[in-house]
Amino acid sequence: MLRRLFKFFYKCVLWFLVLSFFWILLYKWLPVPLTPLMVIRYAEGQTSQTQTSWNHDWVPLDRISRNIQLAVICSEDQHFVGHNGFDLKAIERAISENKKGHRIRGGSTISQQTAKNVFLWPQRSWLRKGLETYFTFVMELVWSKERIMEVYLNSIEMGKGIYGIEAASRHWFGKSAGKLTKDEAAAIAAILPNPRNYKANPASHYIQGRKAWIVRQMGIYGNLTYDGK
Repeated sequence: MLRRLFKFFYKCVLWFLVLSFFWILLYKWLPVPLTPLMVIRYAEGQTSQTQTSWNHDWVPLDRISRNIQLAVICSEDQHFVGHNGFDLKAIERAISENKKGHRIRGGSTISQQTAKNVFLWPQRSWLRKGLETYFTFVMELVWSKERIMEVYLNSIEMGKGIYGIEAASRHWFGKSAGKLTKDEAAAIAAILPNPRNYKANPASHYIQGRKAWIVRQMGIYGNLTYDGK
């Protein structure tokens, strides 16, 4: 009996590894049409009988302003260019602050956030964190940094019912993602920790402060983006 269970478990793990690898490989080239979070948010709206919007327009990286690429690196993951998917120092700082009873913060990189948004669900759990680690590791092996940035900017939540930078740019500033200024890009990056409650435009006093900090960081980094140029 135990041997059968072990064999069944072994086959399940093997099939998961094979199918998930080809899933990740597929998204190396194809646009991501939807994510689990999009489906969850839509279902929540239907359950609560509230009006549900779903704005998501995929655009290639060369049509996305380098300002927003730099802004999210400065605000979310300043070691994105150099790490292999995990920022160990950021994780150590997050663990230390959480143990001290400070506001809970994560140490997730852009790569980890991409894995979570594209392949997994938003609720925190050890299972999700373990799968996130696996998907991040394989993504970093298979995808380039450019592709990770492209998928990240096209998939993450940037407002209520707003997914991806093209929809966010048109919603918050009435323009395409390729035309975002430095201040506009920083404003959108500033709301990413809680995009359903924060507004990029008009920005609250808190978001204005975050935006100013991001703009300063962008100045320090100069023209450094995901590809080091």
